[in-house]
Amino acid sequence: MNYGYIRVSTDKQTVENQRFEINRFCQRENIAIDHWIEETISGSTEPERRKLGSVLAKLQKGDVLVCAELSRLGRSLLMIMDILNQCLKREVQVWTIKDNYRLGADISSKVLAFAFGLSAEIERNLISQRTKEALARRRAEGGVLGRPKGSRNRRRKLTGREDDICRLLRRGLSRTRTARRLKVHRTTLAYFIRDKLVEIALARAVDGARRG
Repeated sequence: MNYGYIRVSTDKQTVENQRFEINRFCQRENIAIDHWIEETISGSTEPERRKLGSVLAKLQKGDVLVCAELSRLGRSLLMIMDILNQCLKREVQVWTIKDNYRLGADISSKVLAFAFGLSAEIERNLISQRTKEALARRRAEGGVLGRPKGSRNRRRKLTGREDDICRLLRRGLSRTRTARRLKVHRTTLAYFIRDKLVEIALARAVDGARRG
């Protein structure tokens, strides 16, 4: 079954552009969308609290989820990778149009390396998307852009707390709840985990090269 996912952040935005892009893409690929998911909600909202979450729970092997770009799935790298991981485990393909990604079960065994390879590019796209939305909010509401004061210092507070992070996650706490327990923003925790994974992967690669 083929699913088309459309998300906009505010009711001032239109879903028609995304629908047009997906329909045009499907014509080129000679496929049809069997079910559309449309919602007006911030990408920072957890998938479980969105229509997307209920659809993810129903996806089966061989299904295809089509969206205009990866940033439609969420506004943080960690959230997007969690969604992709769910799909890969169920052998569900995720196709994006602007990013031109075809993510399927054939790379499930390499998902970690794949995540590292895409992380920088995805993060740049997300930053661009967040900047556009923030500018729109500032014009409409007078909001202030920029990183909150002390956010970098909060990130440093996680150094040396790796055991606490592992313990909480192993107990089944979500990353959002874990971040609350550690008194940092969930994005701070996400970046810290990502950096640690990259550090471990690089160390293993260097060790393997030395042994080779």
